[in-house]
Amino acid sequence: MAYWLMKSEPDEVSIDDLAARKTVPWFGVRNYQARNFMRDAMRVGDRAFFYHSGCAEPGIAGICEVCAPAHADDTQFDPDSPYYDPKATAEQPRWLCVDVKFVQKTRLLPLAELRNHPELAGMQILQRGNRLSITPVSAAEWAFIKERLR
Repeated sequence: MAYWLMKSEPDEVSIDDLAARKTVPWFGVRNYQARNFMRDAMRVGDRAFFYHSGCAEPGIAGICEVCAPAHADDTQFDPDSPYYDPKATAEQPRWLCVDVKFVQKTRLLPLAELRNHPELAGMQILQRGNRLSITPVSAAEWAFIKERLR
C-alpha cells in the first residue's frame, strides 16, 4: 500500500461532502505530474490524507482510500465545466482521475502545525513552491501524522 496527500478546495469537495457521498471521482486535476501519480502509481487500497486547500485554514481534514483505478476525468469533455479541455477526446483523454471513498473525518491538522514538526520537514507539501494537488507520503510520515490525528 502507498500513501498520498490529496488536496481539495472545500467549496468544491470537502471531507463532509465525501462522507455524505461515500465515494467521489478525484476530478479536475490539471497537472501532468499529479495525473501521472494517479495513472502510474496509485492503486486501489492506497490511503490518502484528505487535505483542505484554498481556504482560511488549510490542513488535513480526514482520510480517504483509492477505490477505483485511474480512468478518464469526465469534466474534461464538458464545455460548461471549468475543467473543460477542448483538446481532449473520448478516444484520447488527456486527464485522468481515481475514485476515492470516505474512511474517516479527523480533527483539522493545520498546515502551520505540520510545519512545526522536524520529522515532517521532507514532506512534499511543506517544500517551498509546492503546488501539486497530489503528493506521495512516506510510511514514516503517514504514521507520524496519524498519531497526531487522534
